[in-house]
Amino acid sequence: MLKICLDATPIREKPSGVGVYTLNLIKALDQLQESENFELDIYFQPTFKNWLSKNFSPNTLIKTYSPHCLPIPVTVTNALMKFPNPLLAYFARSLDRPDVVQGTDHFVYPNPTSRNIMTIHDLTFVEYPDYVPAIVKTYLDRIKNCLKFTDAIITFSENTKRDLVELLKIDPNKIYVTYQASRYHSDYLTEQQIEEIKSTVSYDFTKLYFLFVSTLEPRKNVIGLIQAFNYLKQHYKIEHQLVLIGQTGWKYQPILKAINQSPYRSDIHHLNYLTDDLVALFYTQAEAFIYPSFYEGFGLPVLEAMTLGAPVITSNTSSLPEITEDAALLINPNDSMELAEAMVSLISDRILRDNLIIKGKEQASKFSWEKTAQATLNVYRSIM
Repeated sequence: MLKICLDATPIREKPSGVGVYTLNLIKALDQLQESENFELDIYFQPTFKNWLSKNFSPNTLIKTYSPHCLPIPVTVTNALMKFPNPLLAYFARSLDRPDVVQGTDHFVYPNPTSRNIMTIHDLTFVEYPDYVPAIVKTYLDRIKNCLKFTDAIITFSENTKRDLVELLKIDPNKIYVTYQASRYHSDYLTEQQIEEIKSTVSYDFTKLYFLFVSTLEPRKNVIGLIQAFNYLKQHYKIEHQLVLIGQTGWKYQPILKAINQSPYRSDIHHLNYLTDDLVALFYTQAEAFIYPSFYEGFGLPVLEAMTLGAPVITSNTSSLPEITEDAALLINPNDSMELAEAMVSLISDRILRDNLIIKGKEQASKFSWEKTAQATLNVYRSIM
């Protein structure tokens, strides 16, 4: 029986981005174990802080899977990989001799007795190094270290695969695309649930709003969205609000400054991290979902919005046209006026809006975590 060990290190108590992918993949693979005749184990490496304090306990989201603890942080592992080190094989014993190890965050542990797969979500740190913090800038060296013993690479769009081939000169035959999926299904919330959840939120849902969901950081182009919103408020006197849902990431201060300096500050709401149900509620009630990101390896919030019936405006760059096809309005993220024009055309044309909702749901239905898990399992089998 094929034995898989998957890295759950990126999963935090409040998962986002890589953590959301990893957690949903684990859940979906877990459901396939019996029917597909393989065994799934998971492992995690402690944070540097927890390692220093000798805290090797898994968080609550992965505890139910009885994960193995590989008792050194990724930063230490990466340092040890730079030269032959028997300690790496010693620590690998805690993985219990799997056939395949999948690293899920631009890294895979150098397990000497297995096939090793590295997951690369995007190449922002190569394409747009000014948009990432110092720790992410080290990913390129980390990836190059891992490529020495990596048997396959998983990524999430054909666009990112092309980037990997062109920018890192990786053999395309080693790269596999396994599309991600939404946390939600199309009928995630019933009308009764929507009304019940509304009653727990202080936001006034009688006011129309544009929605953005993601970490607040430079790559997401939130300032460009705020500029477009300001323009519409000034020149079109729209009644809409702007709702920004997401934790503050790297270099978020200019974004908060743009919010505070907006003449329409009272109509802009930053709600920080919300539960899955609350995020779903805001998707379902949005007049439109706006995601003008400069670069994405997949663009999961766009898929979530389409799944839950929000018409989408997003960028015409990187993976986003591949994920949306003709189910969204695509704009140049470097042109806030083009974004503003798309926003006003969507809210003034109900037929366009309704067509985008229908197309969005149809497009989103092509993706599921079961398909992601099955495609990932196929990668495992292909390298054995």
